[in-house]
Amino acid sequence: MDAIVITNAAAICADGLSKDERIVRGKSFYFGKIESEFPGISDEKYNLRCNRILKYLVDKLDLSEYDKDEIGVVIATTNSGIEEFETTENKHHAELGNPAEFLKKYLGLNNYAASVSTACTSGIKAFSLARKLLENNICKAVITGGIDTVASMPVYGFDALEVLSRDKTNPFSKNRSGISIGEAGALFLLEKNKDGIKILGIGETSDAYHAATPDPDGIQAAAAIELALNDAGLNAEDVDYINLHGTGTISNDIMEANAVYKIFGGSTPASSTKPLTGHCLGAAASIETYICYEILKGVRKMPVHLYDGEYDNNIPKINLVNEDTPQEKDVKVCMCNAFGFGGTNAVLIIGK
Repeated sequence: MDAIVITNAAAICADGLSKDERIVRGKSFYFGKIESEFPGISDEKYNLRCNRILKYLVDKLDLSEYDKDEIGVVIATTNSGIEEFETTENKHHAELGNPAEFLKKYLGLNNYAASVSTACTSGIKAFSLARKLLENNICKAVITGGIDTVASMPVYGFDALEVLSRDKTNPFSKNRSGISIGEAGALFLLEKNKDGIKILGIGETSDAYHAATPDPDGIQAAAAIELALNDAGLNAEDVDYINLHGTGTISNDIMEANAVYKIFGGSTPASSTKPLTGHCLGAAASIETYICYEILKGVRKMPVHLYDGEYDNNIPKINLVNEDTPQEKDVKVCMCNAFGFGGTNAVLIIGK
């Protein structure tokens, strides 16, 4: 079987969370916002902040080995240009397919291009589709990843659901009170049988438990983990680090702790990086996979789980990375969890 490999990647995200009182009138929340500005795009149809970030990222990838008809594009997003649409009323700005279409046009490609939007699992679902394109010889290389920027509409939505935290998100704490929304972009170049970080396994399930609340027992979340392990031909003890979905909501952390503990017990080092980046929605799994990619490349250590240190003892005790966690071991296999509204569950395992 062909090995599907990440040969190159680029990403950008917030450098921590900051308070903002401008988005929801009369309320202040913490957000992870990218401070950089990016040059505009001349074609107004594509002149979206998300596309300006994608242009910045894709210019960092070396695509010179392939013809224009050999490269596919699969982009995860949930917002696309909804923020711009609220002011421009340009219908193209609200199209979820806009980012993938933009990259295809910008690069002059003549192959498959699609956006994936399955809430918080979008990034891993994009990897799943990209892998199929390569395995079925539809493409020789695929640019995949995710992009979402902070927009008022989803912020209003999460506020209406009462899952936005007034403080910085605090995953797995007994004091947790919700998410902090972030923005990020990450792109990966996937190829076959090259040197790089391998896509080892993907697991996908759907439990349809509730439109906005996960099954607290985490049954199908655990099933997605098992499917990913089976797909990779690995056992639980082969995973060196888990990047948790870790949103800081009451419901997610109960479900995820149950699912992770069922498979791994309390031994495997794990952390949520959302206190660093915010919850980047459709790009969450993409930026978190990039963090795993950097760990495997030796660029960074396993991230410390940032929270108030008061673990919720009403949920199973998983092994959250802290300042005292040994970092000497060579991390060879990382797992990234993603769980979204409507009971969509996806797990990605990558490794050396």
